[in-house]
Amino acid sequence: MNTNYPANEPSTGHILVLGATGTTGGEVARQLITAGHRPRLLVRGVSRVKAAEFENNAVIVDGDLQDDSSMTTALSGVEKLYLACSGLSNGVAGRFLERRTIDTARKAGVKHVVKLSTFKADDPSLLLGRWHGDTERHLIDSGMAWTMLRPATFNTNALSMWADSIKSQGVFSQPTGHGRWASIDPADIAAVAVRALTSPGHESKIYTLTGPESMDGSGYAAQLASVLGKSVSFMDSAPELLKQAMVDFGFPEDQVNAALQVMGSVKANEWDVISNDVSTVLGRLPVKFDDWTARNAAAFC
Repeated sequence: MNTNYPANEPSTGHILVLGATGTTGGEVARQLITAGHRPRLLVRGVSRVKAAEFENNAVIVDGDLQDDSSMTTALSGVEKLYLACSGLSNGVAGRFLERRTIDTARKAGVKHVVKLSTFKADDPSLLLGRWHGDTERHLIDSGMAWTMLRPATFNTNALSMWADSIKSQGVFSQPTGHGRWASIDPADIAAVAVRALTSPGHESKIYTLTGPESMDGSGYAAQLASVLGKSVSFMDSAPELLKQAMVDFGFPEDQVNAALQVMGSVKANEWDVISNDVSTVLGRLPVKFDDWTARNAAAFC
């Protein structure tokens, strides 16, 4: 059986995408379909409604990462797995789910896992790095082929974290000071994942995925203002304000602490990195933040 799935030999159900209703998983599914593949998508209960756009072009499987029986069924005949688990943000619970999924995939005969990890997954001083780093090591030890995707912050964080205050007040805030980071379009992360899932040569590779520009909050504000045609400013805020907002929203303590550590690391300029890995894999530059903003301008106005 062919496990490389070149573009002229589309796969049907042999690639399982987790998180198909999420930010990167949805993009992975769409891009696989566009490339002529018919992936298998794991959804859970009412999430099937959200996956309606895929029903005619994908194999929809109702399952739950916490249910070993449904995962065994979902993984039957699968050779490539895109592993993205939103629960990983919740620390111990998320790591348990991903490790168990890796074990089930190995037993089911999966040959290659492409894991969505995080920038600085090799930094155990960060909770987020330690969580993903532990899972990366578990995947490596599984004996399956693997590819690690370590993206920096997503451009789409601007939608969830900044859009409301930009729309109402023309300002956004976070505790990152003059720290710089190279935010990336999730569609570029997905494009790298699809390349790894459908072509050879990406096994045992760790890809650090960033946008083409590293900027501080004021730099992002300037690009937003230029594209939106309105005043947008950045305000450095106290970490305590973010902590209280996350607690009020109901985030668990370990996720709050992980977010604050990341913000502190950004502020210390430890995320001021521009990687060439997107260009190396895709043969093109990653999408610029202002081009992404232009596509999503309505959310900020």
